[in-house]
Amino acid sequence: MKQVMDYIEMKIPAKPEYVGVIRLTLSGITSRMGYTYEEIEDIKIAVSEACTNAVQHAYREDEAGEMVVGFGIYEDKLEVMVADYGKSFNFAKTKQELGPYTKSSTVDQLVEGGLGLYLIETLMDEVHVTNTSGVTVFMVKHLSGERDNHDTTISSHEAN
Repeated sequence: MKQVMDYIEMKIPAKPEYVGVIRLTLSGITSRMGYTYEEIEDIKIAVSEACTNAVQHAYREDEAGEMVVGFGIYEDKLEVMVADYGKSFNFAKTKQELGPYTKSSTVDQLVEGGLGLYLIETLMDEVHVTNTSGVTVFMVKHLSGERDNHDTTISSHEAN
């Protein structure tokens, strides 16, 4: 297992006007890594969809919420996590906690946001969704463009 080369984390208000900041950051990271224009656009769409889900569903209208976006940069892939409730990641631990597929309300929430999870699954190589304490969407895009049997898992855990 390759070690993460660099890790970038951004905590931003869960407001539509800040999704563009994530898209700009993604453009910079992915072009530096050597993704094609088409791959960069795919990654931006998938991550934007996850961010939009957090903006639309995570907080009540009168609530000032945050979302955290983490970028794990490797030689051969980019891992992106988007979480609402504004909690910073222990990136390795959060990745490890992603469990096997089980039915959860997370899928319904993502579908309400538009094409949602289907779109994210189509554009990324791996997708995992948890709703332990807030929703976390974990996405992987391999640099080579080769797909890892299109792994998608969703898990739901009771908050302690």
